[in-house]
Amino acid sequence: MDRPLLTVRSALILLLGVLVGVAAGLLTALADGGGAARSVIVGAAAFAAAVAFFNALIAQDRP
Repeated sequence: MDRPLLTVRSALILLLGVLVGVAAGLLTALADGGGAARSVIVGAAAFAAAVAFFNALIAQDRP
C-alpha cells in the first residue's frame, strides 16, 4: 500500500496533456467567440494528441 498510484513520468505526461488541452480550448474559445462545444472538442483532441506525443518523447523509467 506504500506504492504511489501514478509514477512521476505518468503524472508529468498527464499534467502536460492537461495544460496543452486547456490552452487549446481557451485559445479556441477566445478566437471563436462563444463556441463552447467546439472549444471542448478541440481541447480534448489536443489533450489526446499531447499525451501521445509526450509519451513517445519522455523516456521510460529504467529499473
